[in-house]
Amino acid sequence: LMNAAVAQDVEPARITQHCDSVSLCFSKGLGAPAGAVLAGRRAFVAEAWRVRKLLGGGMRQAGVLAAAARVGLEQAEATLRRDHDNARRFAQGISGPSGHLLNSPLCSVSLPAVETNIVMVAAKGGWPSPAELCTYMQAVSEEEVAETGYAVSVLLFPWSAHTLRAVWHCDVSAHDTELAMNKLGFVARKCQE
Repeated sequence: LMNAAVAQDVEPARITQHCDSVSLCFSKGLGAPAGAVLAGRRAFVAEAWRVRKLLGGGMRQAGVLAAAARVGLEQAEATLRRDHDNARRFAQGISGPSGHLLNSPLCSVSLPAVETNIVMVAAKGGWPSPAELCTYMQAVSEEEVAETGYAVSVLLFPWSAHTLRAVWHCDVSAHDTELAMNKLGFVARKCQE
């Protein structure tokens, strides 16, 4: 919700105005260690509260988490815009001037589809598969450290048979994004070899 609101430059209420209920998580993008809020009609929220208690849900010191959530909400626009910028920078690095990372046909990205902090990467050529590419991106080898000077482990998700997903959140910096692009370049070169 918050990523969509920032990307569209509208208030979250504008997006949710026709919804019966809304749930918002305060971790990841907003940076709180935990916590979520549920909004809806009084009877719906009362039933959710009852079910949460039945399932053993309850928290002590919730005010500390609420304070972290408040800071996350107050800084949401700047934080999420930074995440969006990093995601776009990564996507542009894959697309590059020739349409492929380091002139490699390994993967591609549709830049117009990168609207928020999510980048869907198309794996080309059938090998490596998205799952294999994710494994290569996570692994660190001595050869990588010797060649690049860095030990970088990038967590990606194999979304489908031909696509993998990269997601940015408040703990991923512009420098981390550059390292991820360099790692993808290293993996692409090794796969071509």
